[in-house]
Amino acid sequence: MSSCDDSFLSVSAEQELKIQLAKAFSATGSFKTDPAGFKLASGATSPYYVDCRSLMAHPGPRRLVAESAYHALASLTLDTIGGLEIGAIAIATAISAFAFDASPRREWRTFVVRKQPKDHGLSKLIDGAIRPGDRALIVDDVLTSGGSILKAITAARGAGLTVSHALVIVDRQEQDGGAKVEAEGVRLLSLLTVKELLDATRGM
Repeated sequence: MSSCDDSFLSVSAEQELKIQLAKAFSATGSFKTDPAGFKLASGATSPYYVDCRSLMAHPGPRRLVAESAYHALASLTLDTIGGLEIGAIAIATAISAFAFDASPRREWRTFVVRKQPKDHGLSKLIDGAIRPGDRALIVDDVLTSGGSILKAITAARGAGLTVSHALVIVDRQEQDGGAKVEAEGVRLLSLLTVKELLDATRGM
């Protein structure tokens, strides 16, 4: 599905994109369930396994993510897109490339927030195309506790960027991650929730 000629989708077209993206998770083995649970980076366990890095390694699903994000961001005025390494790099790059070829065109630059400042050269914490005062979107693959997004927000604002929105591919709706992000004055957008992934998987 391609809707590059119109940045605003109808409800049915938006839902179709969601369904295609959810099916792509299943087709690539990037979403699994197990009552015994999967260990998360935080040390907690979850019955859901969401692997967006595996998903983004496939060109078709990667384009679906970019197209879905482009339409989700249609009403925003942005200058640059980025987030914490390494997961945010592929997401920001895919969205930026899609938006540049879309109609209407959006020229969204990209950046990446390092987990630690470089220990050589300019010792930068942020690499990429940013300018003080830029309106920045923070992106991440999966939202659980919100820790990665919060680190990226802090770094971006420390570099003089304005951050009012963040976007994730999947919101796990666990550990109050969304509430923690929005407590920082940042509106959270998600392309899918775990519930939507589950519903799509059951319907296949």
